[in-house]
Order: sequence, then C-alpha cells, then structure tokens
Amino acid sequence: MITAPHHLATEAGRDVLREGGTAVEAMVTAAAVIAVVYPHMNAIGGDGFWLLGETEQRPVGIDACGPAAGLASRDWYHAQGLTTIPARGPLAALTVPGAIGGWAAALAQPNARSKPIPLARLLAPAVALAREGVPTTAGQEEVTRQKLEGLQDIPGFAETFLHQNLAVPQRGERLVQRRLGDTLEQLGRAGLTDFYQGDVARSLARDLEALGSPLRLDDLIQYAPRVLDPLSITSRDTQLYNMPPPTQGIASLMILGVFDRLQVPEGEGFAHIHGLIEATKQAFRVRDAEVTDPDWMRTPATDLLDARHLDAAAAAIDPQRAAPWPHPGTPGDTVWMGAIDANGQAVSFIQSIYWEFGAGVVLPETGVLMQNRGMSFGLTPNHPQALEPGRRPFHTLNPAMATFADGRHMVYGTMGGEGQPQTQAAIFTRHARFGMPLQDAVNAPRWLLGRTWGESTTGLKVESRLSASLIDALSDAGHPVEVVEPLDSMMGHAGAIVRHPNGVLEGASDPRSDGAVATV
Repeated sequence: MITAPHHLATEAGRDVLREGGTAVEAMVTAAAVIAVVYPHMNAIGGDGFWLLGETEQRPVGIDACGPAAGLASRDWYHAQGLTTIPARGPLAALTVPGAIGGWAAALAQPNARSKPIPLARLLAPAVALAREGVPTTAGQEEVTRQKLEGLQDIPGFAETFLHQNLAVPQRGERLVQRRLGDTLEQLGRAGLTDFYQGDVARSLARDLEALGSPLRLDDLIQYAPRVLDPLSITSRDTQLYNMPPPTQGIASLMILGVFDRLQVPEGEGFAHIHGLIEATKQAFRVRDAEVTDPDWMRTPATDLLDARHLDAAAAAIDPQRAAPWPHPGTPGDTVWMGAIDANGQAVSFIQSIYWEFGAGVVLPETGVLMQNRGMSFGLTPNHPQALEPGRRPFHTLNPAMATFADGRHMVYGTMGGEGQPQTQAAIFTRHARFGMPLQDAVNAPRWLLGRTWGESTTGLKVESRLSASLIDALSDAGHPVEVVEPLDSMMGHAGAIVRHPNGVLEGASDPRSDGAVATV
C-alpha cells in the first residue's frame, strides 16, 4: 500500500509495488513524480527525511538535509549589504539540496529483494510526466496567485511556471518541464551520485554561481546524507519514532509523551483537543529554545525526551485554562508519503523546499527548482540559528512511525510547517488511543496553533466542523480561536498506513490534498 498527496505519485508508486518492488523503490518513484507534479510543495532542489523499518526491527533514519555552502558566512552576506537572508532569489539558495542523496541512501539500505529494480525504471514515470506535462492543480494555481508578486521576477520562475504574459496558469492547464525531465533521465542513466559529482552537479554549480548563489561544486561534491538512529519514546503499548534534530521530530514525540501523562479518557471532547494544544505549547517552547543542528546543540535531544522533562511539562498544563500564546511560528511547504510493501518494510518519507516554490529560482540548464531552507539562518552571532558555513538549517520536516505491542505497524505524517506535529498528534491519538478508523482520523476536523504555509497569524485556528459547543469551550478557556473553512488546506495534507498483525493494510489519504491511497 502507498499513500501520497497527489494521485499520480500514488499510482506511480503502486505500479512499482505491483512489479514486486520494495517500499523504498516505490517511494523513490513517488518522490520523483511528486517533485514534478507538485512543484509549489517540493522539488529535487530541496531536502528529505526517511524512516525505514519493519515490525520486528528498530527503524533506520536518513537525514538528507543539506548544509550551508562553504561561502555562506555572515560576513559574505554582510558584504552584499544585507542584514537578513532574502526569502527569495539566488541568495536564498544557500544550502545543498539533499533530497537526491536521500533517495540514494534509502536505495542502498538492505532489503529482501535479490535483484533491485533499475533506477531508470524508477524515474521513468517522472521523466514522462515532466516532458509530456501534467494538469496544474487548484492548489498550485492558488499559491501562484497569492505569491506572484514576490516570485515573478526571480530567475527562471516566470518561464517555468507562468505564461509569457506573466499570467498564472489555471487549474487543469498543462505544466511542462522538459529540462527537469532531461535531468531526471540523466540521473536514471548515470546514477543519483551524478547530482553531486557528475554532469548534473557541474551544471548545477555553473548556474548557481552565475546567478549569484554562494553554492559551488565543492559543496555538492562534499555532501553526504546521514544514516542514523531515530529518536524514540515509549507511549503506553507503543514505540514511537521520529527524526532527531535539526528537525522538529522531538516536538512531535514530546506532544504525545506529554499528552499520555494527562490521562484523557476519551477523544474529540474538550480534554482531548485542549490537552493536545497545551502539550504543543510545551513542546514548541523546548523546540525553539534547544533544537538546531545537533553539532551546535547545548543539550542532547535524547535528554530532552527524558521522562522527567515530560513529567514536568505535563505538570505545567492547566486542564481547564489555556497558557499564554501566541508564539512566533515557522511556515513550510512539504509533502509526506508512506508505503508498506509485501515483506512488511515500511517507509515514512517527507520532502520539502521550505516556502511555497522555495527560493523561486529555476536553474536554466537543469530545470531544478531550488529550496530556500537557508533563509531560516540569522546573520547575527547571537541568533539561535546563526549562519555558519557547513551548518545545517532547522527543519520542520519530521516523518513519523509507530510499532504497537499487538503487532501493528504504522507510518504517518503531513505537510504544514508548525502544523506537522499537531496533525500527527491528532491522527495518532484518534486512531491509536481512541479507536477511530484511520481514514476517519485523517478526515476529522483539525486545529492549528501557530503558523503554517500561506498564513501569518499565530493564534489557534480550528475548522468549522468542530462542534459549536467545543469551539465555545476552547474560547472560554482562553484560546484565541479563529474559525476557518472545513477541510482547509492550511491544516496539512496528511496520510497514514497501518499494517495489522493479520497482514491487512489500512490506509488513509487527506481530502484536503489531491492525493490517494492505493494497494496492490
């Protein structure tokens, strides 16, 4: 089974599973396709994170987050007359794109297949869709209109994503990306390392330098993803896994660990929603104070998940009143996808370019859209994410996985900046703690504390499908409630798959996305 927020990615990954491919092989195919069909959310010029696991084994994490360029120092930016890193344009493209390296690292992990599916076959659907074109989604049209002023003059953006008169393509109009298709075909032929050490790398470096980015060929050559142990906590009868820093995976785990301690007896009432919101506040305070590139952290992430810290955070929550908020938030544009294959290998995967359309820069030779993840760095020495060459940026990305004592295995996740840990918590508690069917858990009304993509307010947003009495109770408790439309895209594009002990697969795709779930 595979689930993705665009049906073409789901279908392409399903076809690989149908051919006997592994969950990883299916996910690489889906990752390539979704980079073509959902460019406002992700691209091969971005980063990615993987959790790979089987029911009886501890998962493996892959951190495919690229570091800041060797030239990308605070002094270098100050010499450009800047006091902050721009959000768009070549100067925003200052970190190595790690996504392709993550694909390679995932494919290199041991699996049950004796003969891997050729890489060219895995990338072929994305190549065809890039060259032949895909219908523009309603989400892409909407985001392009909203962000047009800041993007239309960025090198490569208009010729790739707009009409010649700078008009925004409407939903259903064909988006063709021939140069990106050629690049993906070259990677299928030469291997994924070509992105960092071969012809593609040299092309990327030429274009980046010519446009004014600090990234150089040496930065690409020196890049390697990290294969590591994920963070984990025990939650009742469940082992929960997520990615370590520089991601906010620690916040996702902390929310669930703190919520456990509140001992809420039933779901969907005030105690459930209020409890998760207040646990989120506790987790975000720790995240914002502590989480950065682990080489720069003061306290190891595992220490921050110690039972004593979780106990103290839970004790600080008033079960009837909201703690003071708002708190500065972080937007993000991302895709989460999950797959489980016939041998029980499970993949929880996330891929991102940070803001919608990332830096907005489309490189002329390769058609690669570059991320702007590095704009989260600061240009003062006392900034919590102070820019240093080789430093990895803070990431909202965090794919999740859970194994249950009864033999169930679950992968789940979402896009949505600060909404990611909150949506994960909603889906997990609804399904695992309160018995809601998986698709219902994804469909159910959601909430968002803080910012996500396309939003600047940091209060508590709730979908209007929450009952009026519950909304009133949240407001009476001191939550600054803002009611939004039902199934609002700001609430994330979530998905999940559970493999039950008898081998039955239960999957879910978010009606807020263009996605689907498919089984073989």
